[in-house]
Amino acid sequence: MDTVGDGDVVLAADRRPESATATLRRGLRMMPEFRQGLPVTFLLALIATAGRVVVPIAVQQVLDRGLGAPGGPDIPLIRELVLISAVVVVITGVAVYRMNVRLFRTTETALAGLRVRAFRHVHDLSVLHQQGQRRGSLVSRVTSDVDQLSVFMQWGGVLGLVSIGQLVVATAVMAVYSWQLTLLVLACFVPLAIAVKWFARRLAAVYGVVRERVGDVLAAVGESVVGAPTVRAYGIRARTAARIDRAIDRHYRASVDAQKVTAGVYVSGELVAAIANAAVVVVGVLLGIAGDISAGTLVAFLFLVTLFVAPVQTASEVLNEAQNAVAGFRRVLDVLDTEPDVRDPAAAGPGHGRDLPPGSLDVRFDHVSFAYATGGRKALDDVDLTIAARTRVAIVGETGSGKTTFAKLVTRLMDPTEGRVLVGIARDGGATGMVPLDEVAFASLRRRVVMVPQDGFLFDASVADNVRYGRPGMTDAEVGAAFDELGLSDWVAGLPDGVASPVGQRGESLSAGERQLVA
Repeated sequence: MDTVGDGDVVLAADRRPESATATLRRGLRMMPEFRQGLPVTFLLALIATAGRVVVPIAVQQVLDRGLGAPGGPDIPLIRELVLISAVVVVITGVAVYRMNVRLFRTTETALAGLRVRAFRHVHDLSVLHQQGQRRGSLVSRVTSDVDQLSVFMQWGGVLGLVSIGQLVVATAVMAVYSWQLTLLVLACFVPLAIAVKWFARRLAAVYGVVRERVGDVLAAVGESVVGAPTVRAYGIRARTAARIDRAIDRHYRASVDAQKVTAGVYVSGELVAAIANAAVVVVGVLLGIAGDISAGTLVAFLFLVTLFVAPVQTASEVLNEAQNAVAGFRRVLDVLDTEPDVRDPAAAGPGHGRDLPPGSLDVRFDHVSFAYATGGRKALDDVDLTIAARTRVAIVGETGSGKTTFAKLVTRLMDPTEGRVLVGIARDGGATGMVPLDEVAFASLRRRVVMVPQDGFLFDASVADNVRYGRPGMTDAEVGAAFDELGLSDWVAGLPDGVASPVGQRGESLSAGERQLVA
């Protein structure tokens, strides 16, 4: 596990560059829900785009065969063409609506699953991973980064499907009307097509930085809110505000850099579109004078050029949002790709993961050493001891001597760098009859071995609900009995609503001592 300059643990794929295409392929492998129903969605997109070329064709027919008919305007033909166009427009609207609904449903289903997997995976990562990653960065990866992807898929996904179809259909119809003008239009867009590849790489880079800066801002703001009492107590509001200001300023600068690249894409698209329209008008008039195309064909072709150009003109915005979404998608996938270094053996399937034996248990440290990834000396070095069942042991030492590390190894919040931690019933003073912790199913281990930290964490719920986190099936009577056994009945009775009293976020409604009692 590597670290970077600010102390963050490097998650999977953080150390290697990855193209947007590779990120999307990786995401689709993890999220098969995205592929469900795609053929029907593509069919609806094809209908929606095909319907858009009916109006230019109808205009050409009205001009050449309706208004330009021998002997005067052919009103019945014009009426028929208008009616057909109206019906097609309605069908196109229905197809677009159904396509949107299907795409929205598929997107939200897939992203809901992604959020669930990401949150669960964060909890599967060991304490080392969670302490190495700033909380704001982790929260950003599984909230705002997923939200950014959701916004793009619901907006850019629809626009992308329609735009691709619109380009293909418009090109095909233009080629039927005039291959000369079609080649002219395509030639105008060749330089832009070449430039877009460079713009895409630049946008991927700058929006990767933007998403990182969002995490930095959330981390800075989150820490200042959680640590507000400390900030006030030590009078460091100015220093804390300066840190937040720096994070916001870095985000602002990254966003401005990204928008500069976006502006370049937008201006390039507008410029090429204007050149293409002007070229079609000039060359089209010349072809009309030569008798190669009719007036109706030229007008229809200009309509078709508009359909062709519109996706290109919006490509800058789509590309902008796409690279922003891909950058966020990559950060979420990097979390999911990070392998937990403390695995639940029961997760491998039935038959895996052992249960702890019943009764009181001995704890055995078999030549255990542990070193944190930050380097330096070992927190624990060749610890070899056995703690007998029903024994109270006090571990004392100076700050940094490994007391908390010892407790985290017993509860398997971390695994030792060297040696083994075992629990069970020791025989002959050794490890015979004991089970290595890395072979014990988490469910069995958590029921039997717990750690109560000095500064207990409480969830935003009632006192009783927090007690039930250890045993979800506890009745009200059992909760009351637990407080009676600890001699806390009078304290509970003094609360406004007894065990139903809310504790607030992180237990802020209680004093530090009361939080320890509940924990």
